[in-house]
Amino acid sequence: MKWPETHKKLAASGLRAFTDREFRAVTGSTPVSAKFLLIRYTKSGLLRRLRRGLYAVEGESPSKYALATRLYRPSYISMETALSYHHLIPETVYSMTSVTTRGTREFDVMGTSYSYRTIKRRAFFGYRAVQKNGETFLIAEKVKALADYLYFVYLKGAKVNSRLRVKEVPRRELLECLAAFEHPGLVDWYKNDLKIPDHRILR
Repeated sequence: MKWPETHKKLAASGLRAFTDREFRAVTGSTPVSAKFLLIRYTKSGLLRRLRRGLYAVEGESPSKYALATRLYRPSYISMETALSYHHLIPETVYSMTSVTTRGTREFDVMGTSYSYRTIKRRAFFGYRAVQKNGETFLIAEKVKALADYLYFVYLKGAKVNSRLRVKEVPRRELLECLAAFEHPGLVDWYKNDLKIPDHRILR
């Protein structure tokens, strides 16, 4: 199969990042033929290998948010990245941080760092699918992004970002999210020891 035909089929599929299996399904190739085509197109610079088993057409890669959702599954964007997205911290975050029920992983793709932090399955909730510019990505809701962030701050004994904007985060919902981690001391730490400049509103 020649590249123009392959490119046309990939464009029609709407997939900006695709796996080996998705490539076979879209192009109608056999496993052997698909492997050969992926190697040939990648070597010739027509495709970009994002990670093992995941590709994109050169110059047509997905957005950072969409790629974060596709690189490592199951996962959703959270913590500092989601806090910035929801304007709960004022600074722009250039790295992409997500949570997953799988092992902790990090990828560097096209100059951007993608990190995935492990949480328990019972705490893997509180996110939604966002459609933007023809792409879909999964990102934590405001309260869950904050809960995920505080959970890892607590585990590491780190300092909380002093510029957190928490006026729009309901205390009851936040407590419910923190309780879902079932980590001894986490809720008590939030209630009694956590210091945030806007803590009167948060509590």
